[in-house]
Amino acid sequence: MLLVIDAGNTNIVFAVHDGVEWRGNWRLATSAQRTSDEYGVWLEVLLSRAGIRAQDITCAVIGTVVPAALYHLRRLCREWFFTEPLVARASLDWGFEIKTDSPDGVGADRLLNALAAHAHYRGPLVVVDFGTATTFDVVDETGAYIGGAISPGINLSIEALHQAAARLPRIGIGRPHMVIGRDTVPAMQSGVYWGYIGLIEGLLARIEGEFGASLKAIATGGLAPLFAEGTAKFTAIAPDLTLEGLRLLSLRNKPPALPRDRARFLETE
Repeated sequence: MLLVIDAGNTNIVFAVHDGVEWRGNWRLATSAQRTSDEYGVWLEVLLSRAGIRAQDITCAVIGTVVPAALYHLRRLCREWFFTEPLVARASLDWGFEIKTDSPDGVGADRLLNALAAHAHYRGPLVVVDFGTATTFDVVDETGAYIGGAISPGINLSIEALHQAAARLPRIGIGRPHMVIGRDTVPAMQSGVYWGYIGLIEGLLARIEGEFGASLKAIATGGLAPLFAEGTAKFTAIAPDLTLEGLRLLSLRNKPPALPRDRARFLETE
């Protein structure tokens, strides 16, 4: 079975694929201080509840935009599952060209989204990922990644609004029925939600205009279904696109071998 680890700025998602289907996925708040043993104890309990033994895990793949978390995630794979993880990097075989000025600077999550989106929906398309940042990533008809746009994520915007304005409370995310709020909180909810809908529709229109052709728009991330309710721009909703990208990447690349000696076994790049 394949252990997939998607380490984002806010959450780390662990998932297991048995070669046919996903057997489960579990989410944990991202913390660079969390050790491999903490991950291991937590994950072992959840795997057991899903009927999966540690020895059933035969390979692993990690995608992370948090470099500080990689050390302990790699140790988790080595010490708890006795496998050397494949780590998503621009230098791997993606099956497509990365047409940016600095391919190594593109976040692994953006490339993984591009890989999975083209495999399932075919380009040209744009992936909108509602994460800590809201990213727009463009894939051409051949599957090549050609760049995109990055905006502050919805939760970051809400927190910044609360922190910078003394009298504005911290609010939850939801779809208001009315644009004109009759009180402070409804007005904030309207501005946040419908403001983001405006950002999405505006950027998608400008991206299509610059690309010069119609693009399918694929929404991913935990908040994708919520924002898809407010616009007709999305062709499909795929909340777990990054996990699928990691699975596909692991199929394209040979699994690395474990270091032979104990010192190299415990070290990291």
